[in-house]
Amino acid sequence: MRDGPADTPTPQLTPSAWRQIVDGAVDTAIISTDLDGRVTTWSAGAHRILGWTEGEMRGHLLDRIFVEADRRGGRLATEMADALAHGRGGGDEGWRLRKDGTPIWAAGELSPIRDESGRPVGFVKILRDRTAQRHIEEALADERHALEVLNRAGSALALEPDMQRVVQVVCDAGVALTGAEFGAFFYTVPDPAGGSYMLYTLSGAPVEAFAKFPMPRNTAVFAPTFKGEGVVRSDDITQDPRYGHNAPRHGMPEGHLPVRSYLAVPVMSRRGGVLGGLFFGHAKTGMFTERSERRVAGLAAEAAVAIDNARLAQEGAQELAERRRAEEALRQLNATLEEQVAERTAQLQRNADALRHAQKMEAVGQLTGGVAHDFNNLLQTIISSLEVLRRTAPAETARFTRAVNTAMNGARRAASLTQRLLAFARRQPLDPKPLDVNALVSGLSDMLHRTLGETISVETVLGAGLWRVEADAGELESTILNLAVNARDAMAAGGSLTIETANTHIDETYVANHTEVNVGQYVLVSISDTGSGMDAATLQQAFEPFFTTKPPGKGTGLGLSQVYGFVKQSGGHVKLYSEPGLGTTVRIYLPRLPGGAEIPQVVLEQDVPDAAAQETILVVEDDEDVRATTVDNLRELHYRVLEAADGPTALAVLRREAQVDLMFTDVVLPGGMTGAQVAAQARGLRPGLRVLFTTGYARNAIVHQGRLDSGVHLLTKPFTFAELASKVRDLLDAPP
Repeated sequence: MRDGPADTPTPQLTPSAWRQIVDGAVDTAIISTDLDGRVTTWSAGAHRILGWTEGEMRGHLLDRIFVEADRRGGRLATEMADALAHGRGGGDEGWRLRKDGTPIWAAGELSPIRDESGRPVGFVKILRDRTAQRHIEEALADERHALEVLNRAGSALALEPDMQRVVQVVCDAGVALTGAEFGAFFYTVPDPAGGSYMLYTLSGAPVEAFAKFPMPRNTAVFAPTFKGEGVVRSDDITQDPRYGHNAPRHGMPEGHLPVRSYLAVPVMSRRGGVLGGLFFGHAKTGMFTERSERRVAGLAAEAAVAIDNARLAQEGAQELAERRRAEEALRQLNATLEEQVAERTAQLQRNADALRHAQKMEAVGQLTGGVAHDFNNLLQTIISSLEVLRRTAPAETARFTRAVNTAMNGARRAASLTQRLLAFARRQPLDPKPLDVNALVSGLSDMLHRTLGETISVETVLGAGLWRVEADAGELESTILNLAVNARDAMAAGGSLTIETANTHIDETYVANHTEVNVGQYVLVSISDTGSGMDAATLQQAFEPFFTTKPPGKGTGLGLSQVYGFVKQSGGHVKLYSEPGLGTTVRIYLPRLPGGAEIPQVVLEQDVPDAAAQETILVVEDDEDVRATTVDNLRELHYRVLEAADGPTALAVLRREAQVDLMFTDVVLPGGMTGAQVAAQARGLRPGLRVLFTTGYARNAIVHQGRLDSGVHLLTKPFTFAELASKVRDLLDAPP
């Protein structure tokens, strides 16, 4: 056989032969169209790749094989124009459609068909199916991407000691690996007390998307993850049989990001404990595959190592910080040891001084109480006798009346002195009631203006919403007046006095330096003047009894002592601030009264009331003079009066007499029974018997912690005729 040009012409292939050649290329679609793009021939390869038969496609536009976006964009017209202009149109790869609607990835070009004269008469489309290659390329690209993500995450985790950044890196990597719309990493953090609490970090969603929802609970969906039982993957979590069984929402709460595809992987420590859980979601179904699951499981293993390492780093840093703090504390201790010893010694000295001061005041109190009873009995006899003289003296004996009045004033000053001594020693019987301090201060305003004179301006600053206290209103008034008079004496050339009230709190820091006061809420009454002030030495002695800076005859030295005693007996605290030339401030702290106790109404003073018909009073008093004057006063008020010198005699009278309406008894009695004990047995004989006590010094019979026992009625010696009449009448008229 000779290789060279044939001597005879080569026979032309018939159309049938050409068709056999075209149909033999079964892996390639060869399609011809007319100039309008309508199919004229359709190869067997086109049938196999695209699904339509030649009969189904002949006469139809070729754009049937293009996806919707290409059809709308005029893809076929563009390829035909490029083919006519450049000899070739298309040629790039893209998605095409099969007859059944499934997409294929294909590459193909469109070329013009020309006749013998070169005039175009149609087009030929050559199309090759590259779907399998496309899937392989996508899988390779996906693997490369996954490796890059894991490598980046691994590098970051290996060097990152901060727990929060570790979990954020893991969460971001999980979203990148799975294609999730969002991911969350819920993890436990140990607390200093030995317990733990849960935190979380997000990726693919803002923090606000989860901020209003509580932490996930151990429901049937979440429990396998938080218990470390294994991976949970669902193509549609809303159709999972474990979903939606927990009250109150029975599913995702309103406003939650939509989740259909769900993937959750536990993160386990090297010791086998559960460190937390990785959770991923997508609004579409079927988005997570086995490959996603494997990748996140590998990421979870890396995360566990990183978290363990971060915790070890944190523990090491904490230990190092603790060691440094201990070293610094030791260094400071060594540097300030001498100073601390001196400070502690000074504190002990202050405490010792305070104890000595308290013991001195207690000794004075005991001495005062020892003489108060007898002294007040003497004053009671004197005052009662003087009142009788004043009531019975003829009107024309002016000199006699002046002498009686002068004697009465002296007796009252003596009584006031005794009361001040008892107040300082905290032995006076207080009758505390719920009290509005603002109302009391407002009521004193006019009296203060009259007492202090025109050269002293008085200003009151009342705190809003002032708490109530429980205190003896009369003693508090006396205390404020005492301090106001002291302030006036310190402002010889005039000045200003300011009384302020406020709510305040005494804290541990203050109590540490003032051991006699308790932490708590107090009502503050502050009295400030612009007077001459006091130096430090005077301040040290200001509260001591009989200490005064006034000239002889101008003061007793008991004013501030009385203030001190009243405040302490009321459970409060008093503090003095003063500097020479800058005035003085006295701050009184009275404990807040909890609750809303009713404030008693003020009863206006009335005329001396007489007895009602046939009312009988039993007077029990061991001092004959006091008993005699008291009996005379009651008979003058038209009462029937019985008398006894001690408890047994009083009980005998009660057994003998048919009617006794009230027993008026001294607290301190001879014969082995106190007035309180007599009253108790008397009420056993006569239930409902009214009892009025009197005393010059009550000790602990009816007064405890400086306060009258509940339900006890007391008239303190020395008392006046009017005070006796009013107190007896009030008690007899009171409801049983």
